Amino acid sequence: MLSRLTRPRAVAVCALPVVALIATAVFSPLPFAVAQPGMTADVLGDNRGEPVITISGAPTRDTTGQLRMTTIEATGPDTDVDLGEVVDSWFRTDRAVMPRDAIYPSGDSVKEIEEYNAEQMKESQDVATRAALSHLGLSDREVKVTLELADVGGPSAGLLFSLGIIDKLDGDGSGGDLTGGRNIAGTGTITADGKVGAVGGVALKTQAARRDGATVFLVPKAECGDARSELPEGMRLIPVTTLDGAVDSLVALEKGTGAVPHC
Repeated sequence: MLSRLTRPRAVAVCALPVVALIATAVFSPLPFAVAQPGMTADVLGDNRGEPVITISGAPTRDTTGQLRMTTIEATGPDTDVDLGEVVDSWFRTDRAVMPRDAIYPSGDSVKEIEEYNAEQMKESQDVATRAALSHLGLSDREVKVTLELADVGGPSAGLLFSLGIIDKLDGDGSGGDLTGGRNIAGTGTITADGKVGAVGGVALKTQAARRDGATVFLVPKAECGDARSELPEGMRLIPVTTLDGAVDSLVALEKGTGAVPHC
């Protein structure tokens, strides 16, 4: 049994390994990535001096609003994240901690990941074109659409690409802008038959959108809860499940007629 005089020293000695373990954990790399709001781009406008959407084979119309695709930025697959960064990010609304494997496939090199994301973006653009032309009753054998957006990968801009094509070709169907002249942002994958899919990172994407002037955000309905969790002041959420539904919601918002869904 330890005496009262020796017990504090014994406790201090026993604490040394604990302190060492904590210090090791703080400075050791962890299998996480830290994400933050990324860039946005107006698909109705230019990117690096070139139009994002170019259409031939059908008359196009001038647009006045914006349709902003949104992104997140994350620490790279070969970037070490320590416990201090993880803890700091937990207490910030403009950061999110995610398992590294959820963002980057395990074992892939940076080059392989970049190539994969580029393929996903190209496939998303092709599918977005088919979905938009199908919505308008047009054939991709007559109408050619080219989409160009530098330094962005993945499929999450599909919905916005489709809406951009529709706005340039048809607008709201009666001569007005699909956007109603607003700065509208959003995210969501798209299938050829117009179904909108979830993407992840929506709470960070709403922040990027508000930073760049958007006041309306189209969000996959399944991710309404995530989008509401850190919703910036002045941002209106519109849940979507299909391309047709997204168009109907924007037309209702523009004309002030009919119900506009909300999260």
